[in-house]
Amino acid sequence: MPHMQMRDLKENHVLSMEPLKSSMNQKKSPQMIIKTGDRFEDGKKSLGRRNAKRRSRGHKVDRLLDGKKLEPAGMDSTPCKSLIFHRRPGYGQLGTKCIVKANHFLAEIPGSDLSHYSVNINPEVASRKLNKAIMTELVKLYRNSDLGMRLPVYDGRENLYTAGSLPFTTKEFTVILDDEDESTGNVRKREFKVTIKFVALASMAQLRNLLSGKQVDTPQEALNIIDTVLRELAAQRYVSVGRFLYSPSIKKPQALGGGLESWRGFYQSIRPTQMGLSLNIDMSTIAFIEPLPVIDFVAQILGKDVYSRPMSDADRIKVKKALRGVKVEVTHRGNVRRKYRVSGLTTQPTRELIFPLDEHMNMKSVVEYFLEMYGYTIRYAHLPCLQVGNEKKVNYLPLEACKIVEGQRYTKGLNEKQITSLLKVSCQRPREQELDILETVQQNGFDQDPYAKEFGINIDSNLASIEARVLPAPWLKYNDNGKEKEYLPQVGQWNMMNKKVINGSTVRYWACINFSRSVQESTARGFCQELVQMCQISGMEFNRDPVIPIYSARPDQVKKALKYVFHTATNKLEGKELELLIAILPDSNGSLYGDLKRICETDLGLISQCCLTKYVFKISRQYLANLALKINVKMGGRNTVLLDALSWRIPLVSDIPTIIFGADVTHPESGEDSSPSIAAVVASQDWPEVTNYAGLVCAQPHRQELIQDLFKTWQDPERGTVTGGMIRELLLAFKKATGQKPLRIIFYRDGVSEGQFYQVLLYELDAIRKACASLEPTYQPPVTFIVVQKRHHTRLFASNHSDRSSTDKSGNILPGTVVDSKICHPTEFDFYLCSHAGIQGTSRPAHYHVLWDENNFTADEIQSLTNNLCYTYARCTRSVSVVPPAYYAHLAAYRARFYIEPEASENAKARCTRTSNGSSVRPLPALKERVKNVMFYC
Repeated sequence: MPHMQMRDLKENHVLSMEPLKSSMNQKKSPQMIIKTGDRFEDGKKSLGRRNAKRRSRGHKVDRLLDGKKLEPAGMDSTPCKSLIFHRRPGYGQLGTKCIVKANHFLAEIPGSDLSHYSVNINPEVASRKLNKAIMTELVKLYRNSDLGMRLPVYDGRENLYTAGSLPFTTKEFTVILDDEDESTGNVRKREFKVTIKFVALASMAQLRNLLSGKQVDTPQEALNIIDTVLRELAAQRYVSVGRFLYSPSIKKPQALGGGLESWRGFYQSIRPTQMGLSLNIDMSTIAFIEPLPVIDFVAQILGKDVYSRPMSDADRIKVKKALRGVKVEVTHRGNVRRKYRVSGLTTQPTRELIFPLDEHMNMKSVVEYFLEMYGYTIRYAHLPCLQVGNEKKVNYLPLEACKIVEGQRYTKGLNEKQITSLLKVSCQRPREQELDILETVQQNGFDQDPYAKEFGINIDSNLASIEARVLPAPWLKYNDNGKEKEYLPQVGQWNMMNKKVINGSTVRYWACINFSRSVQESTARGFCQELVQMCQISGMEFNRDPVIPIYSARPDQVKKALKYVFHTATNKLEGKELELLIAILPDSNGSLYGDLKRICETDLGLISQCCLTKYVFKISRQYLANLALKINVKMGGRNTVLLDALSWRIPLVSDIPTIIFGADVTHPESGEDSSPSIAAVVASQDWPEVTNYAGLVCAQPHRQELIQDLFKTWQDPERGTVTGGMIRELLLAFKKATGQKPLRIIFYRDGVSEGQFYQVLLYELDAIRKACASLEPTYQPPVTFIVVQKRHHTRLFASNHSDRSSTDKSGNILPGTVVDSKICHPTEFDFYLCSHAGIQGTSRPAHYHVLWDENNFTADEIQSLTNNLCYTYARCTRSVSVVPPAYYAHLAAYRARFYIEPEASENAKARCTRTSNGSSVRPLPALKERVKNVMFYC
C-alpha cells in the first residue's frame, strides 16, 4: 500500500461517502452505482423512505482519518510497514452490569532490567530436551562458583537469561552427560563444550510502558523471558507440549481404547492486560499412548486375539503405522531397560527371522539369539518383530520383550469412539473447572518457585474479578402469516412453534436417493412426506411428490446413482432442472457424504440435504424442524431477520449499503504433509437484512494462513491483464443482488493467531483495497477488520455459582456477557463476548480484536452488532458462539475439503497452478453457479 499524502486519503474517503452526505444534507435521493460489465459507475437510484430512517453518521467521515497510517491501495500498491492497530475508542456501557471471574492471575514483574546471554553448545544438539539437560547439569556444577550464585533460565535453544549479570562477559564450560542413543539403545558418556556470552540487557521499560496504557509495540522478548521463568520449574515436573504441561499425577489417566489414555494438564501463558501482566491458566486433556507391554498395545489396536493367531498383512500395516516413531524399552534384561525408537515392523514372523552375527555373515535366528544371549524363550514367535535403529544396522525386538515408555503424546487422528471418550473425560461444569484451575495454581506453588523468586516475579493466587455486562437479546422478525410475528429470545434459545420463516423458498422439483440398505422404500417415503409437511408448516412452498420415485442405490455407486437420478428427473421435467436432492445415508458412511457433496456442488449444480438412517427410523419434530431451516436457506430463503434491520436501526449498517464478510482458512490434520489448506470467504448478499451469505472457496499452499485469492491478476492472451478474486466476485454479487454497491465493508476474519495479526491485516486489507479499486479507481469504501478467535484460553465464570439468576441452565455465564476491561489488551480494541447459552462443559467466549476500523465504531456499536448477528445463524434456533459470517466461512472451508479428489500424482501435477508466492497448488473444482449464490454449506 503506497504512502499517500493525508489530503489524498481524505479526498478518497469523502468521495466514497459522498452519496450518503448528499442524502443527509439535501434530503435528495443519493447517487448510487449501476454496474456496466464488471465495473461500478454512477447512476441514480432512489432509496425512498430509507433516508428518513437512517441515523446520521456524516460526522464519522472526517473521523476516519484519526490515527491511521495505512492508506487506500491503488492497483499497483505495495504494503507499507507503518501500520498501527486500532486503539480502543472507549468502553461499552450497554447492558446489565454484573461481576464475573476470569482464569487470569495478576503477575508482579521485576523493576530492574534482566541480562540476556547467548548459548552455543558444541557438538551441536538438535534436541531441545538434551540441550536443557546439558544446561541443568552445567548450573548444578557451576552455580556456586563461576555463575556467581545466579539461577539462570534457559529456553532450550540459544537464549539464557539471568536476574543480574554473571561475573563474566563470555566463558566456556565443559559438561559430561550420559546420553542414550535411540537407534541402538546404548548409553554413553558425551562431552559438550558450552559457551555462554553476554548479549545485552533485556529492558523491562517497554513492557511497563505498554501496561501503563502507552501505545508501543508489544515487547515480545520481555514477555518471553517472564514466560520462560514461570515455566522452568513446571517443565521439570511435567511433560511439556507447546504451552501445555501434562502429568498422570494431576488426575488419574482414563483409558480411551485402542491403547490410548487421557492425561490431564494445563495451559500457561503470560499476557499484557489492562490490570497489568496476567498469567492465563486453563485446564486441558489430551491423548497419550498407554505405557503397556507392546503385545497388549497391539491387541488393543486390532481389537482381537494376537496371542495365538498370526497377523494378516492388513493388520501388520495398521500396527506398523501406529507404532512407528514410538519409544519402547526392553523388559527381557532385568534391570537393564534400554530405550529404542520404533522404525518399522518385520514382514516375516519372529520364528523365520535370521540376521548376520558378524561381518563374516554367520547367520543366527532371532529365537536362538534371545535364548542363548539372554536365556529368554520367545513365546509368541508367530508375531513379527519390531524394527529399531537405522537402515544400516537394524535391530529386531520381539513384541513381547518391549514395553511402551510412559509420557508419549499421541499425535495421530482419534477415531469417533476415542473422541467421545476424551470429551466425556475432559467435559467439566464451570464450578469444577474453576476449582481445578485454582488447585493447579496452588500445586504450581509460584510463591515457593526458586526461579520466580530469583527474578522477583509474584503471582496472585486469586482469579481476576471483572465488571462485565449482559447485552440484551435482539427482537427477531418472522413471517406475518405465523401466530408469532416477532419474538424476543430468552437465554439464547427459542423454537419454531407458532412461527413461519420470514422468506420461505419454493421447492417444486425434488428427488430422494436412499443409500441405506436397512431403510425400506416405504420407510423412506414416510420420512420424506413428514419432512415435506414440516417444510410447509415452516412457511416453505414444497411440492408433496418427488419428480421420480425414491431411488435405492449402493454407497459405492454414488456417482452413477446421482447422475442417473439427475438426468432421469431432468428428462421427465423436459428442460426444467431438479432443485433439491434428499439423500438417506447409512450412519457409518465413510467417504459417501463427501463424495455426494462434491458431485452435487461441483459437477451437477444440485442442492442436497443428507439425513442419517438413525434419524429416519426415529423421526423427531425437532430434527425435522432443523432440516427445514437448513433446506430453506440452501434454496435461497431466509429463516429470520433482526427486527432492527427491517426498521433501519442498526448503527453503521442500516445507514448506507453495508456488506459483511466472513473469512477462514482450515489446515489439514497433522501428519498430512502435502494436502492444501482451504480458504473460504462468505459475504452478505442482502441489505439491510444482512442474513443471506454467498460463499466462495479456494485451495492454497499447505499451512498458508494468508488468503491468497482475495484479489488476483493474471495475463490473458486476448484480454490482457485480467483482475479477479473472491472479494471482487462477492462485491459484484452484492451489487447484482441488491442493485447497490457496498459503501461500507465489515470483515470478520477467523482463525488468526496473535503472532499473525500484523501480517494478515497488512496483506488482506491491501487485497480488499485492490479488489475495490479494480471495480472503479476511486471506489474505496471504509473497512472495519475484526479478527475472531475461539482457540484461546480465557474462561469466564459466574461470581456466585449458586445465584441461578446469573447463570444459564448449564451453570455458565448468561448469553450476551461481554468483557472489554481488565483482562483485555492495554491499548488495542478487543473484547470477549459469550454470545451463546452453554449446553455442557464450560462455555468459551469468543475473543474479537478490531485491528482496523475506518468506520469508527464505538465499543457499544460493534459489541451489540456482533452479539445481535449471533441470533441470525440459519441452522438452529439458538444464538451461536461465533459471529455467523465467520461460522459460515468455517463451514464452507470444511465442506471444500471434500472437493479434493485423490488422483494419480502425475495428473495432479499437470493441473497445479502457481500462487503469487511461487508455490504450486492444485485448484479445487469450481462451484456451479446455482450453488455458490446460496448457502450451500449449511
